[in-house]
Amino acid sequence: MSLACGLPLLECVYCLGCARWAWKRCLHSGDRDSATWGLASADDFAPVPRLCRLIMANYDHHPCHPLDARCVVRRRTYADTRGRVTPYLLYLDHPNSDIVLALRGLNLARETDYALLLDNRLGKRRFHGGYVHNGLLRAAAWVLDAECDLLRDLLADHPDYTLTFTGHSLGAGIAAMLTVVVLLNLDKLGTNLHRSRIRCYAMAPARCMSLNLAIRYADVINSVVLQDDFLPRTATPLEDIFKSILCLPCLLCIRCLRDTCIPEDAMLKDPRRLYAPGRIYHIVERKMFRCGRYPPVVKTAVPVDGRFEHIVLSCNATMDHAIIWIEREAQKALDLMLEREKTMEVPSEQRMERNESLQREHVEEHKAALRRAVTLSVPDARSPSAYGTFGEQPERSESFPPVSAMARQRMSWNDLIERVFDRDESGHIVLRSSPSP
Repeated sequence: MSLACGLPLLECVYCLGCARWAWKRCLHSGDRDSATWGLASADDFAPVPRLCRLIMANYDHHPCHPLDARCVVRRRTYADTRGRVTPYLLYLDHPNSDIVLALRGLNLARETDYALLLDNRLGKRRFHGGYVHNGLLRAAAWVLDAECDLLRDLLADHPDYTLTFTGHSLGAGIAAMLTVVVLLNLDKLGTNLHRSRIRCYAMAPARCMSLNLAIRYADVINSVVLQDDFLPRTATPLEDIFKSILCLPCLLCIRCLRDTCIPEDAMLKDPRRLYAPGRIYHIVERKMFRCGRYPPVVKTAVPVDGRFEHIVLSCNATMDHAIIWIEREAQKALDLMLEREKTMEVPSEQRMERNESLQREHVEEHKAALRRAVTLSVPDARSPSAYGTFGEQPERSESFPPVSAMARQRMSWNDLIERVFDRDESGHIVLRSSPSP
C-alpha cells in the first residue's frame, strides 16, 4: 500500500525534473552566451567583413564583388587539392597591407570533406601539450607543404605586410591549425617573421583544439560566431553529429540534447574536449521573446568556462552558420560602430589613446583567462609575464626539432608534424617524450 502511494509522488518528481530541463533548454538563447562580455571596437572587428568576402570568392557562385585578378596569387580547387583540403586562394590585399590565405567551408556534396571532418575521435591527436582535430591538422600540413615557398617569398617581398589565415566552417578549423603550426615554426617562413605579423580569423569555426590551446593562442586567433550558430556550440564529437543527421535533424537529436546537459565543470575536467579557438567575437542580433532582427551588436571575450557549451534550440541555428549571413551582419555591425564613432566626433589623438587602451585591456583579459584556466586545473595552461603578440620573442614548441637539424634534407610539413609523435603498443598516437635525432 505504501509503495503504491509513493509511485504518484515519484512520477510527479520525474515530470517536474523533465519540465525543468525542457524549460531551461527552450529558454537558453544565443544572446545569453555573451551577456557578460564587453563590446568589440571597430578597429578590431574591421577585417571581418572583408575577409568574409575573400572566403566567398572560393565558391563557384558567390554574391560578393569580383576580386582583382592581378592580386590573386594562387587559387586551388578540388582538382588541385585532390580532396586533401577545401579550395583556397592566396590574395595580396594591397590597400590593407595584408597577405591573405582564405579557405572555403564544408561542401555538402563532397565526400572528401566529410572524410576530412570525420577523421577524428576524442583524444586521438595530441599536439603541443593539448589536443587537436586530427583531420584538420593533416589538412593544414598539406597546405603549408604546398604553399610554404610561396608564402616565404611573399613575406620577403612585402616585409611590412601581415599574414592572415581565414576560413569558414571546416576551412576555419584548418586556418586555426595553420596558424598554430606556423607560430611554432616561424623561422621556416623567414628570418624576419614575428608573431605580431600573423593573425587568424575563423568564421563559424568547427571545434578544433583543446581549451588550453584555445586560450594560449587567443592573442592571434579570433573566432567569429553569429548569434545561434550551432557548430561552435556542439559539445559532442563531430562524427556523432553527422551520424545523427542521417536519422534526425541535429538540433533535435536526443544524444545532442543529452550531452548539452553535461555540467561545465565536468567538461573542463576532460582535457581532450575540443573548443572553438581563440578570442570570440559574438554577433548578437536577436533577443529572447522578440520578433525580427535588431541592429547587430558585437561582443568579445576570451572565455574559459561557458565557451558556447550549450546548443541553442533555434530555427536560425543553421542559417546563422552561412557565410553570406555572417558577412552581411558583420558589415552592418561595423557600419554601426563607425557611425557611432563619427557621431561622437572623437579627436584622432583620443582615438589613438583609446585603441592603445583597448589593446592593453585585451592583453590583461588574455592573462586573466590564462590565470582562470590554471585555477580550473586546465592541463598545460600557463601564464607567462610577456605573452603572445605583445612579446618580442616568438614562441617555439620544445617538441619540434630546430631548423638546423633539418637543413640537410627537404622535409614536408606533414613529416615535421609526424616527427613529434610515436605510436604505443595499442597503435594510438602519443606525444614523443623528446625530439627524434
